[in-house]
Amino acid sequence: MHFVEAKGILSGGNGMNLYRGCTHGCIYCDSRSLCYQMSHAFEDIEVKKNALELLEKTLKGKKKRCMIGTGAMTDPYIPLEEKLGLTRGALELIEKYGFGIAIQTKSARILRDLDLLTKINQRTKAVVQMTLTTQDDALCRILEPNVSVTSERVAALKTFREAGISTVVWLAPILPYINDSRESIQGILESCIDAGVKGVLCFNMGLTLRDGNREYFYAQLDRHFPGLKQRYIREFGNRYEINSPRNRELMQMFHETCEKAGMMHSIDQIFHFLHEFEEKDENPQISFWQEV
Repeated sequence: MHFVEAKGILSGGNGMNLYRGCTHGCIYCDSRSLCYQMSHAFEDIEVKKNALELLEKTLKGKKKRCMIGTGAMTDPYIPLEEKLGLTRGALELIEKYGFGIAIQTKSARILRDLDLLTKINQRTKAVVQMTLTTQDDALCRILEPNVSVTSERVAALKTFREAGISTVVWLAPILPYINDSRESIQGILESCIDAGVKGVLCFNMGLTLRDGNREYFYAQLDRHFPGLKQRYIREFGNRYEINSPRNRELMQMFHETCEKAGMMHSIDQIFHFLHEFEEKDENPQISFWQEV
């Protein structure tokens, strides 16, 4: 862990990263890619020590309230959050100034902030986004070794449903020959239905690899799935987008299952929902955010 003095906290689209780097250890993480120009070791978390000061100043200065997004680049509930509390502090400010929040995580640690998320949702809108990659907790411990397993995340989704907070699941990434079976995808979707998820976001049944995360991913394949790296190299070469050979079949099943269950599954529809600001007692405003 190391601290930096940040110059700004929100992107032009109202997204924020309180931390840079991660210790969840997900074997496929795109944030390891060299294109993000991280100048420190990925597990050496960069902490923006003046993040809350900057956030309060920025929120106070906004003419219109909007949705604030976080979690796309670095999970806001890494273990360090228990000690530093930057995410909770940010939620307190978002609630104080009447903004909405769309927060993405893999960690059931988010339940610590159920009280604040409930308060935000009563006044505007809070949306909890949870990543699910496999229905198998044992496999989850290999793919995402230092964070809540799937069953714990699903339990968290149910808790938010009971609190009246909308949830969205990111069904990604799907790793060819690892978690791309029909049974695995169906199991995740059944959990989403059981948890009352509002929408499931899936771009394709696959993952992305580029310089930086490709090398780490292949090293983990050698460690946990001997021989599979060679198959990836042989079949996919140096591609950026690595889709399962069963992509078409699985995507059809995905859309059909979601449609039948009444869950949103259109990418445009889900992103509109995430970005649309609501005031419970006033006319709604719309704003868009993106992570940087």
